[in-house]
Amino acid sequence: MSKKVVLTGGGTAGHVTPNIALLPTLKKLGYEVSYIGSYNGIEKKLITEQGISYSGIDSGKLRRYFDWKNFSDPFRVLHGYFQAKRILKRTKPDVVFSKGGFVSVPVVRAAASLHIPTIIHESDMTPGLANKLAIPAAQKVCCSFPETMQYLPKDKAVLSGSPVRQELFEGTRENGLQFTGFPDDGKPVLLVVGGSQGAACINSALRACLPELLKQMRIIHLCGKGNLDPSIHYPGEYVQYEYIESELKDLFALADMVLSRAGANAICELLALRKPNLLIPLSAAASRGDQILNARSYEKQGYSMVLEEEKLTPGILPEKLQALYENRQRYIDAMSRAAQSNAIDIICGLITSCSNVT
Repeated sequence: MSKKVVLTGGGTAGHVTPNIALLPTLKKLGYEVSYIGSYNGIEKKLITEQGISYSGIDSGKLRRYFDWKNFSDPFRVLHGYFQAKRILKRTKPDVVFSKGGFVSVPVVRAAASLHIPTIIHESDMTPGLANKLAIPAAQKVCCSFPETMQYLPKDKAVLSGSPVRQELFEGTRENGLQFTGFPDDGKPVLLVVGGSQGAACINSALRACLPELLKQMRIIHLCGKGNLDPSIHYPGEYVQYEYIESELKDLFALADMVLSRAGANAICELLALRKPNLLIPLSAAASRGDQILNARSYEKQGYSMVLEEEKLTPGILPEKLQALYENRQRYIDAMSRAAQSNAIDIICGLITSCSNVT
């Protein structure tokens, strides 16, 4: 009888890509993999493209601020719990692995009610609300930062690092040049990544100083869905895309440096790829401040340069990026000294040990 694992997590690509990173090893270990996510979240598209069986459930967003939906969403979460329970009864997994996000709470809680072991992964420095609600029901809680261990139950905490998709290491500069249409003349290339939902402040600041930046570098701009600006034309110098999937490995290979938000999975990928980076964390006013903590940790270790969103202007951006490029080797050297844990092997080992299969 084959072993079965259910993966869950969603809301942003950061809650999905680590799950995708686990797929090759899980399949090699003989696991039959299925996924529970929201009906229309980004996870549905990303997972079905991997050929994985996908089930959608109702999910309400968990908020720390006032919103009229706070009155209706608890009922959606409850409905999602019963939907998840029915799916789990039907699929009979040996173990559930959750990457967090609001859709994961009903799945983890449903698994606990059916005595199915659950492993959770927390990417950020401090646990998010969804994972805080799920931790009591989990057997093990994996994390990416040593600092996170203090916020987790001692008997459950595992410092695993964050799973990085192995295909990101397989890109080539030549394919990147071909995809973007950039000439191969040695001019530095900047990759701008605002996350799967884009980053309006980064997009606007970058575009406001494009003529200045393009004197020094070429730019690949991943601007998020619905954020393309068709009025901008700098052939062979600037390209923009809403979202990139299979070609991302080649764009990373081509990039000399990266401008990025500071989501935990994104910065773990930058560290693994040894890409000099300028981080602009999501502001505390628009989040719970986890990206600021992530960015400061990387800055302290010498892996990243950090610019607060509140200080982001078209005037300061060229200055910061020029400084990053001039000091790029210092950042590469610091990242090269980082102790890299093999998160995929650690997590898949936990999945195997927590499995009900005898």
